[in-house]
Amino acid sequence: MNKKKDEHKQHVKDHLNPQEQRNQNTSQEQPMNEQGNQNEVPVILDRETELTAALATANDKYLRLSAEFDNFRKRTLKEKMDLMRNASESVMVSFLPVIDDVERAMKAIELSDNLDTTKEGIVLIYNKFKDFTKNQGIVEMEAYGMEFNTDHHEAITKIPAPSEDLKGKIVDVVQKGYLLNDKVIRYAKVVIGE
Repeated sequence: MNKKKDEHKQHVKDHLNPQEQRNQNTSQEQPMNEQGNQNEVPVILDRETELTAALATANDKYLRLSAEFDNFRKRTLKEKMDLMRNASESVMVSFLPVIDDVERAMKAIELSDNLDTTKEGIVLIYNKFKDFTKNQGIVEMEAYGMEFNTDHHEAITKIPAPSEDLKGKIVDVVQKGYLLNDKVIRYAKVVIGE
């Protein structure tokens, strides 16, 4: 069957004039496009070149953006480390006058025989230190006589309540608790009445 088709094609080809033979050979080399014109190879190559250039540009932009983000991440991490390292600096600088007062009090205790003035000096230092902590946002928790709250208190033990109204409440504070800007930084260690 294939042999007959080939013979028929050859017969048709032999009866074509030379111009038609050239057109048929040309149409076999280059496919026709939708409009019936022959496709132009240079147009395809130009489009491929355009796409390759666009891909190279997009890849270059991606690499630059990736490098820029990596630099930003490293810089931010370094700044964060520096901030954490130096964050306590201002607090410590504010704390130094309290240390100076304690040193003066220790010298005064050695030189003074008056116990009342020594007590007054220690109370002044204590009040100054309390003001310092308050200015830093540290607040002492209220605990005595309050209901036990696991969010703020740590129960050490239970003892018999001295009165009926203190049952289930805090009857003693072994160690004070503190809040820093409404966040618990140390739980109050308490004794609960039962």
